[in-house]
Amino acid sequence: MRSVPDTRGMNRSTILERSVVDRARHFAALGDPTRLAILEHLRGDTRCLCEMQEDLGMAPNLLSYHMRILREAGLVSGSRNGRRIDYRIEPHGFDALCGELEAFGGAGER
Repeated sequence: MRSVPDTRGMNRSTILERSVVDRARHFAALGDPTRLAILEHLRGDTRCLCEMQEDLGMAPNLLSYHMRILREAGLVSGSRNGRRIDYRIEPHGFDALCGELEAFGGAGER
């Protein structure tokens, strides 16, 4: 079930444009090999940046950049644990992406 966006002060084309931009951001987050490697490391486990940095051999600022993109896309979430931030895959974000893909697949059935 899709949520209905807040339409106050916006016309229909603005709403559609925002929707398309949001979907593009979600799909683009998966379009980078580094982010796919990060997601692979998070599969089935919660990890902190320091662990992933060591495993992936990546500079801290670059890893933080990719994590921000994944967070903004709703694909990962983090929770503070003292000085650490533990990251995990956000199933709801992937459910939403799957729903979008299913909608594309069903487009030819009309």
